[in-house]
Amino acid sequence: MKLKKMMGRTRWISSLVFLVALFLIVGSINSSFLTAESIISCLNNSVVYMLLAVGIAFVILCGEIDVSIGATMGLAAAMAGTMAQNGQSLGVMIVYALVLGIAVGVFNGIGVAILGIPSLIFTLGAGGILRGIVYLYSGGRTVENFAGSFTSLNNTTVFSGITWFFTLAFVIVIAVYFILTYTKRGKYFIAVGDNINGAILVGLPAKQTKIVAYIISGCFAAFAGIIFASKYGQVNIVAGSGYEMSAIAACVIGGISLTGGLGDVIGAMIGAVIMASITKILVFVGLSSDYNNTITGVMLITIVVVDALTQRRATESARRKRLAARSAPGASPQPLAEEVAI
Repeated sequence: MKLKKMMGRTRWISSLVFLVALFLIVGSINSSFLTAESIISCLNNSVVYMLLAVGIAFVILCGEIDVSIGATMGLAAAMAGTMAQNGQSLGVMIVYALVLGIAVGVFNGIGVAILGIPSLIFTLGAGGILRGIVYLYSGGRTVENFAGSFTSLNNTTVFSGITWFFTLAFVIVIAVYFILTYTKRGKYFIAVGDNINGAILVGLPAKQTKIVAYIISGCFAAFAGIIFASKYGQVNIVAGSGYEMSAIAACVIGGISLTGGLGDVIGAMIGAVIMASITKILVFVGLSSDYNNTITGVMLITIVVVDALTQRRATESARRKRLAARSAPGASPQPLAEEVAI
């Protein structure tokens, strides 16, 4: 556990180094990329990815997955768009988004944590249900013609071109980081993902923690839907499709292990900026944006493989050290964790 804590605190630094190196490499190819305007554009475009990644990070840290977030975002976007047509305030949209996020999160949480259904299968089914609801809700038509006051929210800046939405998302990420890192209940998510049997043995509410993780994921996805609708000014029946893959990739790129118990939301935020920058980077290096999904897939597979190999080496190294300690003269015969676990 101590090894995982140490690794989790440093993994996002590697992601930050990768982001800086990526920007420098692209800048060396096309100097126009390394301008304040271009970099700020990448940051502003990362908001939706950031919220999705931070939300699903809770689920991944618990050792589960949630592939329904794209559909949740799509439904929330359609709802926000309809309310924008009717002149409803942002506050009302947020309330409805939270209700939707909580409902989806409870549904997913019960299916995975209580019923024990594999999270990939259950949330995939939940996403299909939500897609059907989007179709019924919108009548199969694109929701558009929003009030100007709603679409202008995406362009409202706080300072130096940084949008209000990015500023809000950044503050949320920092707050979530401190909650996960320094509060007792925040540490439950990592503890459950690191060793769920051990967490249960010491009395941690593992099932409730997973349900809360899914609720957080649903709420963040729904909030991202509001920003999505404001950003694009229209919402069709497939809005949000593919965003779940980008969010998962952002978490993995940011150093969060898909096996759970390792990583933090700072890494997810950095990964989100990387994911949001890919399309712009492709344009600046003279490639078609159609390569976006291909590059995302290659990055995801590469990082997962490297992560698995790195963790395996770290585990083997720790195991060898424990064996050496047990074999030392005068050492008491302490059983290995692998020998205790059944």
